[in-house]
Amino acid sequence: MAGVAWVVASSLFTVDATEYGLVTRFGRVVRVVTEPGLHVTAPFDRVVRLDKRVLFSRPPRSEYLTVDKKNIVIESLATWRIADPERFVGAFKTEAGAEQLLGDAISAAIGSVLGQFPASALISADPAESRYRPIMSAIAHQVAAFARPAYGIDVISLDIRGLSLPESNRAHVFDRMTAERAKIAKENRSAGELQARKITAEAEHERVRIEAEAAGAAARIKAEGDAEASRTYAAAFGQDAKFYQFLRTLQAYDKILDDKTMLFLPADAEVLRALRFEAPPPAGEPAPGAPAPIGAAGPPHERGALSAADADRLLKKKYEEELK
Repeated sequence: MAGVAWVVASSLFTVDATEYGLVTRFGRVVRVVTEPGLHVTAPFDRVVRLDKRVLFSRPPRSEYLTVDKKNIVIESLATWRIADPERFVGAFKTEAGAEQLLGDAISAAIGSVLGQFPASALISADPAESRYRPIMSAIAHQVAAFARPAYGIDVISLDIRGLSLPESNRAHVFDRMTAERAKIAKENRSAGELQARKITAEAEHERVRIEAEAAGAAARIKAEGDAEASRTYAAAFGQDAKFYQFLRTLQAYDKILDDKTMLFLPADAEVLRALRFEAPPPAGEPAPGAPAPIGAAGPPHERGALSAADADRLLKKKYEEELK
């Protein structure tokens, strides 16, 4: 019974959902079990288990040479999984050995692809010069094309985990990056100044247009006001011409007469009509401004003018009133 139990126990094995089960007989794979559960095999067969999950590999940091003779230190990261368990077992003894050989393949692919590009393709301040994604895609494609037929491995992704420069190259690269940044900043400032001048010119044009429209509107309103004032003056003048003339004369006095102004005007000036003194005429003489009788002696007085004798009498009378 013990022997039977041992044979039965040796013939049964389980496979987890996260692994492959490879049944080998005398070192040769006779069956690959991919379904999880309880399975039966011969007592003298051996079962090798392989991880079915996605794995990752970190090759060691390596220094690479670009086409422009610049050294770049790269640390990569690859994710992969076993696609062909039988081929994988034939190529490797353990998963650690698979990671080492896969890392060597990744390093070789990185060196091969980077040797076709300048350092600025990976390290550049200008996005237009950067070709990071195409480079990494070419490296991943090259590694995947080699790893599947050679090792039975599917490379899912490959990316750069760390990128740096040797000490001898850092100063030169940083100087070049600084110059590129300065160039970009200068271009941005120039574009900003051009935009500012454009906005200023548009604002100035708009200001001139608004001022012209405002000046035209002001002139139109002023002309309408002058026309309305002229109509009002004309209507007032038509109602009482003498009063209107008298009022305009008083306004003229207010404008031209003050305590600091001295005017020399002829006696018959129209503007002085309201300021003339007219003395009562002697008996038998015509009133000032009246036509003199024909044949009268002496020159007649000018219309509304004041004689020298009349002016003396008025001044004397005013002086006596001031003394009283």
